[in-house]
This record gives sequence, structure tokens and C-alpha cells, in this order.
Amino acid sequence: MALLDDTGDHLASVQMNAELRHAQLEMLSAQCATDRLRLHYSAEDLARHAQRDILRKAWTSANALFEYYNAIMNQIPDRQLFEKASTLTVEEAKVIDASDRLARYLRGQREHLRLIGQPLEPSRQDAMAVFFSPEVLTQARIVVLDRERIPKAPLDAEAKAMGIAGLSDLSHPSSATFEDVLVFYEEAANRHLFHALVHSVQFAVLGLDGYAERFVRGFLRTRAHASVPLEVHASMLESAYVEHGQQFSVEEKVRIWTNQGRY
Repeated sequence: MALLDDTGDHLASVQMNAELRHAQLEMLSAQCATDRLRLHYSAEDLARHAQRDILRKAWTSANALFEYYNAIMNQIPDRQLFEKASTLTVEEAKVIDASDRLARYLRGQREHLRLIGQPLEPSRQDAMAVFFSPEVLTQARIVVLDRERIPKAPLDAEAKAMGIAGLSDLSHPSSATFEDVLVFYEEAANRHLFHALVHSVQFAVLGLDGYAERFVRGFLRTRAHASVPLEVHASMLESAYVEHGQQFSVEEKVRIWTNQGRY
């Protein structure tokens, strides 16, 4: 086992940190694989149906890694200062991880549901044409679910770790939007279609990953789905459409909020 004294061997130190960086990247790959597993199966599913030898080996590996790195942390003389300095980084890492996981969920649902989606009827395209670009309206796909419900995003663990509830509940009471796929639980009234299309424009302007990150950050600030700025803006524009009969470009409104940092 190689040892580095206090005088330090520069080459040995460089080699050690290179190996540590490689190990960290390998662990990140393992975390991504675990995230994919968590996306499709609950802890109860795995506890009941996973092959016991494979589950035991995975648990043993994870536990061994935890014990090893925890032992290293216990050797750091100024651990309290180290942890205090890392607090914001750790919290930011949780936000980024939750955002990445949400983006994968949104992308997966979009790919799955678009296969059964139907184009927007010409009459409804005409009704929305003064608010939305032709590209948004022709790309949109409508899915109407009868008894089926969309699975929640796999964010419950993150929400509990942050002391909040409801982070995984992304659906508006009447609809859910996955980029250009608009999902409804019954035939959509025009106001509900309008609301879902606003979210579709937000996806187009922000990008799917940007939308996911802003949703997570907005939820952590407000602690309620209805108060997330993405949802607030969609509701405000819906009200302008329904109550005031205004004609406006939704994309222009979304870009203004984006440029002002209001999302």
C-alpha cells in the first residue's frame, strides 16, 4: 500500500487524485444505472421480486463503498469546516440530480406517449392560431387517457430528503405536458388545451432540461405545484385568454419571463 508523507510526492499525489477522479466517475455511472432502475421499479418491487444473490451483491458493494469513504472523511482533521464549506455544494448537487432525473422522466414519457398521440384537429389549430406559432400547433400531439393515469416522476426520495412533499406531482388538474405531447384525462376544453400549449411553448423556449431544472428550483422555493413560476405563468395566460379575450403571442410572453429570470 503506497503512503504519502507530509513532504508529499508530487507525482504520487497526481496519480492518486487521477485514480480518485476515475473512481468518482465510475461511481457516477453506477448511480445513473441505479437511477434507471429506480425510474422503473419501486423499492417494494425490488425487495419482493429481485434475485436475492444479485440484490445482496449490489447492497454489499454499495455498503462497502459507503464505509470506505466514510472512513476517509473521519480522517480529515477539519471535517466540520470541510462539511460546512460543502453544504451549498451538496444541496446544489441534490437539485441538479433531481433536475436530471426529472428530465429523464419527461423525455421517457414524451417518447412513449407520442406514439399514441393524435395531431391537433384543424379547427382547433385555427382557434389557437393567433396565440401559437404554426410549428407549435403542427408538432403538438394529443393523448386522452380514460382510466389510465400517468406515473409520477421518481422524485419522492429527493423530496423527503429535502423535507417537502409533492415534488413528484407534475400534472395540472386537467392535463400534463411532455414537451409537445399534451395529455388529458377527458376531452379537453379550449382553455385546458391553451394551458397545455403554454407549457409546450415553455419547453420549446427553455429546452426540456431547462424546463426540468426550473420546475425543481421553483418547487423548492414555493413548496407547491400551483406556485411554481412555470405553472403560475401558464395560469395567468390562460386567464387572459378566457376572461379578457386578448390576442397575444404566447412565445413572446414566455421569452419575456425567461429574459427577466422570472422562471
